[in-house]
Amino acid sequence: MIIKDAQFILSSTEIDKCPAPTLPEYAFIGRSNVGKSSLINMLTNHKGLAKTSSKPGKTQLINHFLINNEWFLTDLPGFGFAKVSKDTKAKWDTMINKYLVKRENLMCVFLLIDSRLELQKVDKNLMEFLGENQVPFVIIFTKIDKLSKPKIESNIASIKKEMLRDWDALPEMFASSSEKQIGKEEILGFIEETNKLF
Repeated sequence: MIIKDAQFILSSTEIDKCPAPTLPEYAFIGRSNVGKSSLINMLTNHKGLAKTSSKPGKTQLINHFLINNEWFLTDLPGFGFAKVSKDTKAKWDTMINKYLVKRENLMCVFLLIDSRLELQKVDKNLMEFLGENQVPFVIIFTKIDKLSKPKIESNIASIKKEMLRDWDALPEMFASSSEKQIGKEEILGFIEETNKLF
């Protein structure tokens, strides 16, 4: 798939304010500072599409982008260590959970995991939520250029092993680097194939 056009459509806090569910949709979610905005910008060939920040918690709304006039890409708020109040965090959780469960045109969730770290509790909790609610998801390991290949492979193998304690089968997984443009073709190819199921 070649991305020829990527446009910001709207930001919303409620699922009923999202664009009409007439096209397939893919949501990107991950812990704060996992590299989500950089990955979205890399996939869409658009440096400033998603706002990147060194300060966690930059994305605070459900942000919709229209890609090639064919599908929606949704940038969801990061979770984890963003410095926000408990009330704000609770509102984010409610907003995200409602979106993930009720958005009828949502084809798949891309859960981003930092390949340099061990599996975090918040990642596991989100996987459980997606599994319990039968929301299809795949995993994208980010920042694979930041450590040696053997170390990254070891980390990913360790995460897979830990997941197999709770899961009978593992979801599809991609390895990516926004700086090195790694994983782009595979991820967009997956979206192209999944669009056919809409």
